[in-house]
Amino acid sequence: MDYRKRIKEIREDRDLTQAQIGKLLNKSQQGYNHIETGRAELKIDDLVKLCEFYSLSADYIIGLTDEPCRLKRTRKV
Repeated sequence: MDYRKRIKEIREDRDLTQAQIGKLLNKSQQGYNHIETGRAELKIDDLVKLCEFYSLSADYIIGLTDEPCRLKRTRKV
């Protein structure tokens, strides 16, 4: 699965808006929308923040596995 589709599904499953996730990543709603739609790439630092925020592994978020592996330990975002 493409990571863009995965991050959108995760966000929507948690009833979050693009603006809320954009704020988490220090981006505007439009900036985050560009990541979900492929106009911008997801930076590694942002991937780490998403993993910690959602408590999910990077492998799951980027689509290397379809098993939603939970992180056992996270830093505060």
